[in-house]
Amino acid sequence: MSSLTAAWSRALALLGRVSMYRLVVLALVVLAAIALVLSFAGAVGPSPWELLVTLLVLALVCAATDAIAHRVLGKDWRWESSLVTVLILLFVLRSTVEPAALVGIAVAGLVASASKYLLVWQGRHIFNPAAVGATVLTVLSVWLPDLGSSAWWVGSPLLAGPVILLGLVVLVRTEKVRIIALFLVVAVAVAFVRTTLQYQQAGLALDAGTVFWNILWSSPFLFLGAFMLSEPLTLPPRRWQQFAVAAVVGVLAGWPVDVGDVSLGQERALLVGNLIAFVFALRTAVRLTFQERVALTPTVCELSFRAERRFRFIAGQYLELEVPHPRPDARGTRREFSIVSAPEELPEVRIALREGSQSSYKKALALVEPGQQLAVTGVWGDFVLPARASAPVLMVAAGIGVTPFVSQLRHLRLSGEQRDVVFVYVAADAEELAFRDELEHARIPVIVFTRTEPDTLPGHWTWAQGVRLDAAGLLQMVPDLAARHAYVSGPPRLIADLAPALEKARTLTTDAFSGY
Repeated sequence: MSSLTAAWSRALALLGRVSMYRLVVLALVVLAAIALVLSFAGAVGPSPWELLVTLLVLALVCAATDAIAHRVLGKDWRWESSLVTVLILLFVLRSTVEPAALVGIAVAGLVASASKYLLVWQGRHIFNPAAVGATVLTVLSVWLPDLGSSAWWVGSPLLAGPVILLGLVVLVRTEKVRIIALFLVVAVAVAFVRTTLQYQQAGLALDAGTVFWNILWSSPFLFLGAFMLSEPLTLPPRRWQQFAVAAVVGVLAGWPVDVGDVSLGQERALLVGNLIAFVFALRTAVRLTFQERVALTPTVCELSFRAERRFRFIAGQYLELEVPHPRPDARGTRREFSIVSAPEELPEVRIALREGSQSSYKKALALVEPGQQLAVTGVWGDFVLPARASAPVLMVAAGIGVTPFVSQLRHLRLSGEQRDVVFVYVAADAEELAFRDELEHARIPVIVFTRTEPDTLPGHWTWAQGVRLDAAGLLQMVPDLAARHAYVSGPPRLIADLAPALEKARTLTTDAFSGY
């Protein structure tokens, strides 16, 4: 498990250099190029001409809709989001060159793009835009069949391999591999049961192996899960909630239900899941008013905000903060930050970050003035303390990874909850030990791993005195490690290095700053 954790963290560190939306765009562009090549050989449903014309119509309509929204509503034009919508609809809708059907394509693109500005709550999408566009077109096709409908031609055996590989890259970046794996298991299993019953009712012989592989490779489940269900903005904040949504969508996608003349399958199943996710995350998207910036160490500063609406989170969770700015770099206009403050301190919300980066995001954040409002697009994470208060805990913070632990320790102090906690703090130098006052107030054993010895340490703090932070060193400093639930937080590369040292712990929970 420690080897898998290390490998996972290293992959996350590599993919974190590119924003989630830009990575999805690149993956879909590659998939579209593969589909175009296959279309020349007649290996997929649409012809090359149908693909290109449909893509052109979708691009023009979605770009025009975004341009109007940008002008009229004063919304930022996110070209990555627009391209994602265009490319997903390309694989979902029936490509065509027929004039009437191209009108239907245009309607789907218009509705999908408009939904990003109209079907929102406090800056958060309620529904997947492409699913909204495809659903509206399918409903209209009941009365106007010439408009066409969704076709999900991406469910092709020859595209299954590229979808899996490219989708896996996206899922590692968004940390949704297990969520989508559950969806696939449920969807395929339900579809298999449904197909088996249909064969029995028709009195036909069933080749279970052939049916199973046809469902897996020729269904749209792979694409639906990797590129649509995995969208962070339409998923709830907690992992168990995400699993619940994945299971519901899997059941509805695997066994479509007829509602009147429309089947509740694929994109409609996703919309039901989106609605459930919205209920779970109803209060997590808010606007924060910036108050002040305080330097904690030579390289770390703390930012304080005030929540304008009711804001809920659990100590240890993180928020996604959007800072719109012109010409953003590859990592985009959003970043994830662990919340430093405790829930008891609301409406005050604090985050911390390491300065010195040349990213366009951090440059823009450094220019934010007091009184300026920024949008929090959501709160996520399961980096929370064990439900059982008597469970002994080991906290390992590497550098700026101290932030979620500060929130948890402040929560324990302000709520009066007692826990057995040992804190291991890893920093390059003694002067980089941020939040020393907060840790002292917690009155817990703190073990410091730094190259240089701190000038002064409280009585319950210990300097490791050059002990190497590996399995042997950690056992030396924390003899009861095997009895503790270990939590490690920090940059992905450091987590990859530390994970093997924590394999002796009772459980291991990690919190990597993807794209930080």
